[in-house]
Amino acid sequence: MRRPRILATALAALAILLPVTACGSSSPSSSGEGGAEPAKVRFGYIADFSGAAVLAAADKHGLWAKHGLEPELKVFTNGPLQIQALGSGDIDFGYIGSGATWLPASGKAKIIAPNMLGMADRVIVHPGSGISSVADLKGKKIGVPEGTSGDMILELALKKAGLTGKDVQKVNMDPSTVVTAFSGKQIDAAAIWYPLIDTIKKNVPDLVELTKSEDYYPELSFPSSFVARNELVAEDAATVTKVLRVLQEGNDWVAGNTAEAETLTATFLKAPAEQFKGASSVTKILPSAELRKLAQDGSAAGWYKGLADIFVTMGKLPESPDPATYFTADLYASAGAS
Repeated sequence: MRRPRILATALAALAILLPVTACGSSSPSSSGEGGAEPAKVRFGYIADFSGAAVLAAADKHGLWAKHGLEPELKVFTNGPLQIQALGSGDIDFGYIGSGATWLPASGKAKIIAPNMLGMADRVIVHPGSGISSVADLKGKKIGVPEGTSGDMILELALKKAGLTGKDVQKVNMDPSTVVTAFSGKQIDAAAIWYPLIDTIKKNVPDLVELTKSEDYYPELSFPSSFVARNELVAEDAATVTKVLRVLQEGNDWVAGNTAEAETLTATFLKAPAEQFKGASSVTKILPSAELRKLAQDGSAAGWYKGLADIFVTMGKLPESPDPATYFTADLYASAGAS
């Protein structure tokens, strides 16, 4: 005869738990735009500052629920894996660094929003090596993760110095191997980025930076981006617009609170706060109003065109396509209208 009481207790407990589970960090009273049930969106990201800060802000400030969305977030180790997941329909949206931009440029996804501009890449050499300019790299062994922003800045630097990749010994290495190889003097130079360079500096504190990302700005920039499935952009612009509003509002909070955003990102990723301290110093975070203006006047498209030109040189693309074929600039700009 005790069963009804046990069942009633269980149902009461379930009634308490269900709203909490459904709402997450968002306001329980909000059902999003128009009062409709939230639309579920599957969103990929990378567990670093550029890849997660805006999502951390959106989670903290209830932006998903505000715009009628319920996210299912999934972490990835790189951009190409997310493009693959978009193509297979496993996720709806994702995040890529500039080194993976050739994939949407080749038609595999749509770029819906520029994110932070990367300022972290460097070409570095050992102190006292006798290499004082990029031109001095001719014939030298250079460690570089192929197809990354490090590879891109190396190509830019070589071109500016009148050299090509064939004039140097490019050794394809994963990022952690570059750190080890450079620290052990197994390579003459490296094309790599912060915070990995901070790790290298522990062993080679006086390393020399031959060139850096900022040397090419504003004519060329290295934007990370948020991307979406081609079919979703074509068939459900309303949901894409809602996601863009979340991203833009999250971006604006990060831009105005960079130090706090570093700590928040660490909390979001369940990582030590020290790991993200100073992360914003090697990125350029533009307010969304400025990004919308740059999307409207063609400047942002110019960044993607510049990247595509590099990808042609690198052999990633047969030709440099019009960014309008893969960057939804008008959709990004109009998302901030309301």
